[in-house]
Amino acid sequence: MIAAIVVLGLLALWLLITVITRYGFRQVTQMRLYRYPDENLLDYLLRTGVFTKEKYESMASREVQTTSIDGLRLNAQLFLPYPGSKRWAIIAHGYTMSLRSSLQFGALFEEKGFNLLLIDHRRHGKSQGKYTTYGFLEKHDLEAWVNWLLEQYGRDIQIGLHGQSLGGATVLEYLSMADPAVKFAVADCPYSDLNKLIRYQLAKIIRLPSFPFIRLLNRELQTKAGFRLEQVSPIRSVKQTTLPVLFIHGSADRYVPPAMSQEMFEAKPGPKRLVLIPGAAHATSYQKDPRRYKEELQAFIDECLPEEEYAPAPKAAIWKVRTPQLGG
Repeated sequence: MIAAIVVLGLLALWLLITVITRYGFRQVTQMRLYRYPDENLLDYLLRTGVFTKEKYESMASREVQTTSIDGLRLNAQLFLPYPGSKRWAIIAHGYTMSLRSSLQFGALFEEKGFNLLLIDHRRHGKSQGKYTTYGFLEKHDLEAWVNWLLEQYGRDIQIGLHGQSLGGATVLEYLSMADPAVKFAVADCPYSDLNKLIRYQLAKIIRLPSFPFIRLLNRELQTKAGFRLEQVSPIRSVKQTTLPVLFIHGSADRYVPPAMSQEMFEAKPGPKRLVLIPGAAHATSYQKDPRRYKEELQAFIDECLPEEEYAPAPKAAIWKVRTPQLGG
């Protein structure tokens, strides 16, 4: 009788662990995406007040695609306010979002003479894909977009990268293989190491022990998504690059602790900046203090790129910050 109870107890424990592990796998790689209203981009921009119709038309915006190394169709939106400018910014969004959440940063770069490429990560927005890999494959997707810009607009262009959360970590992962045309990177609330991040979230947010869940989660990730937690470590890339990097993080971020940006800032050789926004939660630094965010980012751009003539932003260039800030 006692033996039977023990066996049933062990089976129940095994079932519970299996259910939690599979749920964790889905949360890590297939969390439900943020659902925007069913409307095209122009209608969305007009409804939210980001653009007027005249402003949108002046930006010569169009949807573009490229192909990932594993054959997925990747989507992006291109904005060309300055056809003669060699400055380009690629902006990458956070987990569960889409390129629409990157619109909030558009004016920060446009005011400095940049054309823009806002990308949808694999599995997000209009891009194909089954799993999110937290930078493991996304860094190659970013490489594909850099190459696409170089093919379309010439190898003499200057590219700046901006990413938030997942996008920030992807940008940092890419730096170890960055093309010489990439001149700087901005990483907003990035994680330094995926294994450390998941362990932190298990302990501090979910209140579960790392053992046995990390080991089981890694098995699921390797089998189904083709990567392991240990293979995603932006800090390894940061230690290898001398490209200028601006780290931005909210001091009240509980999802990705600000200590991760501080750790990467301290580990990085070469030009770097660290900006901590007091009281900002995850992926809300710009909303918390838009003036400081803008000043720090644009001062960083001025440090990274040599002075050159470019058309000043027209007075009609108004990007209102009304995009949702969910996910990361």
